[in-house]
Amino acid sequence: MILSGLEIQKKMGKEIIIDPFDPRKVNPNSYNLTLHNDLLVYDNQELDMKRKNTAHRIRIPEEGLLLQPGKLYLGRTAEYTRTEGYVPMLEGRSSVGRLGLFIHVTAGFGDVGFAGYWTLEIFCVQPLRIYPNVEICQIYYHTLEGDYVPYGEGKYQNNGQQQCKQLFHESFLLFHCLPFRSISSIPELLGKYHELLLEFLHYFLPFCAMCLFL
Repeated sequence: MILSGLEIQKKMGKEIIIDPFDPRKVNPNSYNLTLHNDLLVYDNQELDMKRKNTAHRIRIPEEGLLLQPGKLYLGRTAEYTRTEGYVPMLEGRSSVGRLGLFIHVTAGFGDVGFAGYWTLEIFCVQPLRIYPNVEICQIYYHTLEGDYVPYGEGKYQNNGQQQCKQLFHESFLLFHCLPFRSISSIPELLGKYHELLLEFLHYFLPFCAMCLFL
């Protein structure tokens, strides 16, 4: 079930935090979020999933910034959000989509318990001028059934800005960079880096399963 706009307002300041909050941005079953004036752009056209990809920041001036097709821009919401007991989901607005602007390449679902700013994976199908503080996407809230463990100390929790993603970098730290002193240290390492291990298994196991059928 998706919360209505009225329910979002009722739970504001309790299970749901949106800061700053403007009642005029409440929709029938979502809330409009705005674009911050800061973008992150990769330095190289060719990216590597296993290596660090360097990037630089650019500002969106008040007169706007012309985006170019074939280039990924990492933006972020101007609003800080926090959710308890509900699953937040981010989608682009239809008025933005009609201009050929994609807000999320993937990962539209958030985690229950997430707190921070949303990174926007922005690209366009034709040159398009964007502006800071424009209402660029909308956040929905899904109800959650069953017991759950909230998103707590993950790498994106309480982020202050958008971040580049190194798909396997954090997971491979578990095997290449950790101080592996002895067998007795394994429980300690697993307890400390369990989220990284789970992420590694999330991507590695489907790959192994696919190889079995080749």
